[in-house]
Amino acid sequence: MKKLRIKQINSGIGRPLRQKRTLEALGLKKMHKVKEVEATPQILGMIDKVKHLITIEEVK
Repeated sequence: MKKLRIKQINSGIGRPLRQKRTLEALGLKKMHKVKEVEATPQILGMIDKVKHLITIEEVK
């Protein structure tokens, strides 16, 4: 399975609680933190919900 590197670029402050919890579920708690995750359907769904707050790149 491929891995993705996600980085939080915008704050969760002022966002709906659902988006804040999605960021926490992805392992992103602070700005500019990077997390590598497996590209499972569940993770891809969470990424889609907060794509305006993060950047995504594929890890080779």
